[in-house]
Amino acid sequence: MAEAIAQTAVIPDPYTMELRDIDVSRPEIMQQDAQWDYFARLREEAPVHYCENGMFGPFWSLTKFNDIMAMDKNHHDFSSDLGITLIDRQADFSTPNFISMDPPKHDVQRHTVQGVVAPMNLAKLESTIRSRAAAILDSLPVGETFNWVDTVSIELTTQMLATIFDFPFADRRKLTYWSDMATSGELAGGPTPEAERRAALLECLEYFTNLRNRRANEPIKSDLLSMLAHGKDTQNMPPMEFLGNLILLIVGGNDTTRNSISGGVLALNENPGEYDKLRANPGLISNMVSEIIRWQTPLAYMRRTANRDIEFGGQHIKQGDKIAMWYLSGNRDDEVIEDPDRFWIDRPHARHHLSFGFGIHRCMGNRLAEMQLRVLWEEIMRRFRMIEVVGEIERVQSSFVRGYATMPVQVHPW
Repeated sequence: MAEAIAQTAVIPDPYTMELRDIDVSRPEIMQQDAQWDYFARLREEAPVHYCENGMFGPFWSLTKFNDIMAMDKNHHDFSSDLGITLIDRQADFSTPNFISMDPPKHDVQRHTVQGVVAPMNLAKLESTIRSRAAAILDSLPVGETFNWVDTVSIELTTQMLATIFDFPFADRRKLTYWSDMATSGELAGGPTPEAERRAALLECLEYFTNLRNRRANEPIKSDLLSMLAHGKDTQNMPPMEFLGNLILLIVGGNDTTRNSISGGVLALNENPGEYDKLRANPGLISNMVSEIIRWQTPLAYMRRTANRDIEFGGQHIKQGDKIAMWYLSGNRDDEVIEDPDRFWIDRPHARHHLSFGFGIHRCMGNRLAEMQLRVLWEEIMRRFRMIEVVGEIERVQSSFVRGYATMPVQVHPW
């Protein structure tokens, strides 16, 4: 399988750099999949690392599994209130949301919407996911090359996102567009000019405000928008807070699952012995799903801000300092995960990974994401002996979302 990433910048060998000069937040490092040696060096030499001249300002990096888990669980000393990315909030365009809030406000807003992924609702969604996955897979052009990212990964997750919002189905690709605009802004190191990003998100706000107003005048239903419109703690949200929560739910329901769908195809192509193992025993799919999510780590990090001066990992972190908990690095920590650089579909304890976070901010939709991946791979294995990556892949330009823009494939039926 050929793989090449467009070379937008020369990535230096981290072992030739001064430790203090390492800045793993630079998007071009991850776009070229060049981050592994950077993280390996930091785990070994500076697991709590300070970068004074980072692209997004000074920040600390946590790269070891247990350090990340400890900080993720400690919301008293390490706050989410100033945001979950290294980009500082813009005073004139701030979009707060419940994942970037601390208790008690976080708790009441999350509680309002978490019913959409309650076990009973997930059980109802499974048949919908299966029928849609089957329809998408049955429409794939056998013998032709196509972009798996757009045709399958984005399409399936966008259909499901439209369902859980009860969003007009014909307009569902607006959700994809808004999700991409939210995460690809130039302030985050992405390609989208800030004015274009803001215009897209204001369009999102206007569209959803009209929908919410209609839902508020209808009996409450089990979709996310109806829950927000009727929840006593969310029905009167200020517009930018409403937008912030929409972005959170759209990105959380779209980017993460779609990039794990694509990442799983790439991982199996890069590890043909594991693909053979899967063909011989499709019963491994559920365990493989957890391994895909660890392997891909679709959100590379989450930010926290120190609430007070504190010693952590032998370092003195000052009140107000930004910290990036690099889930992507923690998921390759050999002190916790056996042979972590190996993609291993029958890995023991495969669900013990960092990709969903820990503590009060643990991913609300983790079971829905796992179910989408499991159902999709069950339907894939009924139809295709192999999904073959046949050309150059293109990764997105981001150090936060670890994803794919293009993945040319061909499908081979049994």
